[in-house]
Formats: sequence, C-alpha cells, structure tokens
Amino acid sequence: MGNPLEITLGNLHLDNIFILASGILGTSPSLLARVANNGFGAVVTKSFTRKKRLGYRTPILIATKCGFINAVGLENLGADVIDEFVSEYKQKTRIPIIISIAESSLEDFVYIAKKANDAGADGIELNLSCPHAKKRGIEIGKDPKLVSKIIKRVRKNIDIPLIAKLGLCDNLLKVAKTAEESGADCLTLINTIRAMKIDVWTTRPILSNKFGGLSGPAIHPIAVRCVYEVYEKVSIPIIGCGGVESWEDVIEFLLAGASAIQIGSALVRGLEIINEIKRGIIAYLKRKGFSSVRELIGLAHKRN
Repeated sequence: MGNPLEITLGNLHLDNIFILASGILGTSPSLLARVANNGFGAVVTKSFTRKKRLGYRTPILIATKCGFINAVGLENLGADVIDEFVSEYKQKTRIPIIISIAESSLEDFVYIAKKANDAGADGIELNLSCPHAKKRGIEIGKDPKLVSKIIKRVRKNIDIPLIAKLGLCDNLLKVAKTAEESGADCLTLINTIRAMKIDVWTTRPILSNKFGGLSGPAIHPIAVRCVYEVYEKVSIPIIGCGGVESWEDVIEFLLAGASAIQIGSALVRGLEIINEIKRGIIAYLKRKGFSSVRELIGLAHKRN
C-alpha cells in the first residue's frame, strides 16, 4: 500500500492532508519551516498585506470555554518581504508554502499575488473571510461579484494554485460556486467566526477591537456543515478548516467532502498532536478496510 495520507489539490501535491492554517506560528520563515517539518503536508503563512501593518493593540487573544477569540489585526511585515521570506523558508524544508493574502483593493491583491508567484511560493490563499479586519475579509468574501473580480484578475497574473478562503455568510453556496467559476483551484472552508467576550468585573469587552474571530471546537460542527453543503455545489477540492482536535474530527471533514485539513488552535497542545492524529487516521483506515483517505472524501453523501 502506498502513502494513505497523500493528496493532490489541483496541481499541488501534498505528502499528507494536513496544512498549517494561516496565522498560526507563521511569523518567521525559520519557525514556519520548523513547524512544517513536524508532520505537515503544507503550510499557509500569516496573511500579507501590501504595506506593513502593526495590528491591534493588546489584548488580541482570549481563551473561552470552547476555543479562542483573536483579533490580531492582520499584523505583518508587508509584501516587500515575501521574496526573502519564501527563499529562507525553502532553504530549510521542501514542504510546500502557501502565501495568504488579505487586502481591500483589486490592485493590491494582484500586486501581492504576483510577488508570491515570482518568489517561488507553491500556492496562494486569498483571505476573503477575516471576521474582524475592516474592509478586508468577510466584507469582501460575502459579495459574489467582488469575489469574482478578485479571483479572475489574480488568476490571470499567476501560474501557481489559487485557493479562496471563504467564511460563514448567508450566501456561502453562491460565493463558493462563483469562486470556482472564476478560476479558484480550491476552497478553504471556513475562517473563524465573529465573536466577543465581555469581562463581567470591568463590564467592558476584553479584546481591544471588541470583536474577534472564534476558533476551536465550538465552530467545528458549523465548518463541517459548510463543507458538506458546498461539496454538493462545486467540483474543485475543499480544504476543511475549523476546530480540528482529533482524528475523528478529520474523518468527519473528509466524509463531508474535504480533501485536506487545516489545523490551527489545536497546536496549543504541542506539535506532536499532528502525528497523534495521523496514527488515529491510519488505524481507522485499517479497521474500516480503506487503503487511502481519498476513499473517504464525500462518502457521507453517498450513504444518505
């Protein structure tokens, strides 16, 4: 039997289905490479904007009973460092690197995408779903016409795989289909969900931005539902993202229709969790008589 965890997303081949989610441990190329070498099939960087962003003032992260709420504010060094970032990363690992982009204008999306393409990145993920950055993210990603314009223009200017990261919105199915028709090679579903937490003693919101993005186990059932519904509308691969903490969570995403899995918040338990989840999946495949995770993709749709 070959590698039971390998997968191909469009033209992007991964040794295993696990992708480091954007914004998680992606602050430097050396750290990102170290994380990649601990069992990931690919990594996504923190989202780049054209110009350097300092992000929001602290506090920017708070733990809840069911996960984390963060409002970092898309802090990053700006697109001009992408060449150096990718070069340093590739000196330390062969694991594919995907550059995340979050911007507010069509021209800036294209500018950064070309930078990433020319720098030798293995793919681009358009962050069309950040729940807390004004004029960047979900405000763009819920508008099918704007999503179409961005993807079409970016697609014309790059020759590497293009992923659209979509978030929870009322017209997700329409946006997902529009992204496919406009040239996206793959979809990531979903981003964090807009949320907040209030300190009962100070009687004020805890995060400096008041609102942030909820990640962790609380959003997993929502993400599974989104993957399941979108899978029935599109033919391009889907990357499931949201609340994965165990091998069962991964299997659930695959059965719903995901071809690969992004992991983020669970890494607070340490990088060993990736290999722990891999062992669980391989044991599951053997017990159920499957030879590859590819046999699980969308299987829940065939058993209704």
